[in-house]
Amino acid sequence: MKGDKSSDVVANGLLSLAVAIIVLFIALFIISGGFMKQEYLKPWSKEYSNNYNDPRIRLAARGILASSGHNMQPWTLRLDPIDSLSFYLYANPERITKEVDPEFRQMMISQGTFLEYVSVAGEKEGWEVKIKLFPNGEYDEENLLHSMDTLPVAKITLESAQQEEAPLYNAMYMPDTNRMPYWDHELSPYEISSLESASDTSDISVKVYKEQSDHSYITACVIESAIMEAGVPRVMEETNTIFRANEHQKNRYRYGFSVEGQGTSGLMKPVLQGMLTMFPSLNSGKAASQNFIKSTMTSAKNAPAYVMIVTERNDRATQVRSGMIYSRLVLTGHTMGLAMQPLSQVLEEYPEMNHLYTKFKQKYAPKDGTIQMLFRTGYPKKRMPLSMRQDIMNFFVK
Repeated sequence: MKGDKSSDVVANGLLSLAVAIIVLFIALFIISGGFMKQEYLKPWSKEYSNNYNDPRIRLAARGILASSGHNMQPWTLRLDPIDSLSFYLYANPERITKEVDPEFRQMMISQGTFLEYVSVAGEKEGWEVKIKLFPNGEYDEENLLHSMDTLPVAKITLESAQQEEAPLYNAMYMPDTNRMPYWDHELSPYEISSLESASDTSDISVKVYKEQSDHSYITACVIESAIMEAGVPRVMEETNTIFRANEHQKNRYRYGFSVEGQGTSGLMKPVLQGMLTMFPSLNSGKAASQNFIKSTMTSAKNAPAYVMIVTERNDRATQVRSGMIYSRLVLTGHTMGLAMQPLSQVLEEYPEMNHLYTKFKQKYAPKDGTIQMLFRTGYPKKRMPLSMRQDIMNFFVK
């Protein structure tokens, strides 16, 4: 009889525990906004652009799927009021990340990523996309934010052309960044050649690094720069400010970071979002710094190869063109099954990073060149969830 009573106690205890877990999950699911529609994912639908008759808006709706620094989507668009096949791209000064990007270099690279996606979408729809950079003149570097607001980065004009196969088109609907571990498979000579030939201009080069000496050095610099950045409170706070902890925030802002950025999906997503909503300190201060270092170390230790985009000049047009090449690399990589993740901390130009940045730049960009992008590439073990995107009409202003 005692054995039966003990078994009943254990069974009741397990049942109570199971009920408590279910109740806790439901509570976290509700707190995380799990019942809400994910409006921020609508632009990822291939049917999304069909809502618009204007070809400029349709192509721009694909352009916003491109990667951008901190997923800030720093784009403002204006339709040409006279030419129905032209529109303008401006850098949005309200979407700067001035702590990690005080020279606004990443901001300008993000303009280029958008432009390349628009070009690929144009091929699919039968348009030749002609891009003129800084059509109304260069920025006044002494009054940069005002220049961003008043001078377009590019004038985009569509001309009717024969519809092409557009082999990179489907790759636009895949997540541009994958922070998950990659398989330890070497890139083939064909894959390396495909990536390194992404630039068709002599002043911008793409180089793949996979040899042990370079690989070890780059890995060490990536980790050292992450530790450095984690120790700069104002930089970490800037990142924390644009973190969206739950579905309510993601639907409201539709840009910045979220738990999906670290690959969280499935049942773990509402659990983690609910916890972060209830206890924001889990993603701030020392905890955020430690998580950031751990994540970067995991990425660096799962990097079959690194890739750099290096330029001879560092003017704004070159930065934009580097972004276009980066998008081309991302899309080309997707067609070969490769994923990519920028590891840009060592390239950031705030004072605390200066020594490491200068040392790294001197090694890999001699003769006053500039490393515009550093990222890892390889075959991902898992696919990443899609990230937030704003509604296309939020980008257009008069």
